[in-house]
Amino acid sequence: MGSDPLTPSLDRLSSGSVFGASPRVQLPAYDRDKVEIGVVHFGPGAFHRAHQAFYFDRLLESDPRWGICAVSLKSPGVRDALGPQDGLYTLAQLDRETSFRVIGSILEVLVAPEDPHAVFARLAAPQTRLVTLTVTEKGYTLTGEGKLDTAHPDIVHDLASPGQPVSAVGYIVEGLRRRFAAGLAPYAVVACDNLADNGWRLKAAVIAFAQAVDPALAAWIEAKAAFPRTMVDSITPATDDALRARVQAATGLADAWPIQREAFTQWVVEDVLGDGAPDLASVGVTLTDDVRGFERAKLRLLNGVHSTLAYAGLLKGHETVFQAVGDPALEALARDLMVQDIIPTLTAPRGLDLPAYAEAILDRFRNPEIRHLLSQIAWDGSQKLPFRILGTVKDALEAGRSVERLAVPIAAWFQFLKARAAEGVAVTDPLADRLLAVVQALPGEAKGDVAAFLAVEAVFPAQLAADDRFFDALQKAYADLDLHAGLLAGAA
Repeated sequence: MGSDPLTPSLDRLSSGSVFGASPRVQLPAYDRDKVEIGVVHFGPGAFHRAHQAFYFDRLLESDPRWGICAVSLKSPGVRDALGPQDGLYTLAQLDRETSFRVIGSILEVLVAPEDPHAVFARLAAPQTRLVTLTVTEKGYTLTGEGKLDTAHPDIVHDLASPGQPVSAVGYIVEGLRRRFAAGLAPYAVVACDNLADNGWRLKAAVIAFAQAVDPALAAWIEAKAAFPRTMVDSITPATDDALRARVQAATGLADAWPIQREAFTQWVVEDVLGDGAPDLASVGVTLTDDVRGFERAKLRLLNGVHSTLAYAGLLKGHETVFQAVGDPALEALARDLMVQDIIPTLTAPRGLDLPAYAEAILDRFRNPEIRHLLSQIAWDGSQKLPFRILGTVKDALEAGRSVERLAVPIAAWFQFLKARAAEGVAVTDPLADRLLAVVQALPGEAKGDVAAFLAVEAVFPAQLAADDRFFDALQKAYADLDLHAGLLAGAA
């Protein structure tokens, strides 16, 4: 959480002190004493508090049934920080002009290992209608094929002692079992992590777990419980002492754990929640029957261009996304990739204007308040690029379109790996050893180098690696990056 440097002379943010905050701070526009807890959330980290809790904070202005009980599966840090503040914290929305909002939607923070009975009580309460999660991909305890990992130590434990779970899946199933036994309707389970088909994968894992516990419970869950797929998006930098000092100066109150994010935020939810669900659309959530369309647009347009800027920007000596997109050649490359190469491979879901979305992405990248490191985006290229870029390459080739520009981020990744190896800098990537071995054996001319990289079958499918059009485009970009579309002039 950081060093928590609260200023002794300032009042601590709390229900009693909040109304003494600076007038520039937006306060909860509802009576928190009249709010019911209708949502149990697992994983109350920074993203949840910047994202879902923000949406529910807005919803509480019109409907008091959707307060949040936040549950940490491991660490007491959030409870210890927000407990003395009655669950209140400050959200700094970073834009050309930063705004501050006190979020009041979290009414209770529980630490599951310390008080599992309180968690079960919330899960089994009739007024609990939603369970939401931000537990990161690994928190779903899935195999590489996306199924429940029955060999995972947490799942092994929970299947042996289902009434004393430690995993998110275990808690969800035990909560549903108690509702089933009490004759209550199941809660809807809303996964909010960046996992393709997240709701469907979680539902399959929950049903597999429940089947091992009670087949009748599993059948009830499969028939009655909603597990919508979702997509979430908002850049949320980590809290640091500089943010705490900034929030204290702006609000006049000491806040142990404020949160910051860009002003842009997006939440797309599959429209299967049914009767009795919160009116999420009224606070800006997109309800759709095509979450995959939104996911694909984000993956290719936002994440694909992020990776492009990361590798090309680092080769040009830039450090952040803001600096890279401020480079005219790189901005032109990013825009041309989106408009001419990526958008033609996409089918816009209802409610998404792809050209406007592309411009909005570039505008987000130009936000001077967001310090997003290119080196961090460059991590795990072998895992990211097949989904972010190579899928677009495959579709373009099948449509008979040029892949000359799409080859640039791949060639820039090759050059990035070469540069890191030459500098003796470690590469953060699950295939780091394999990639380093490739770099060390490169023949030193474009055709041979590109062939060596394309031979890494874990990244490049054999059919794509053997496509002469892709090979030729890669060879050209790799050999002549400094002339390709004016890119990388003067790069090391």
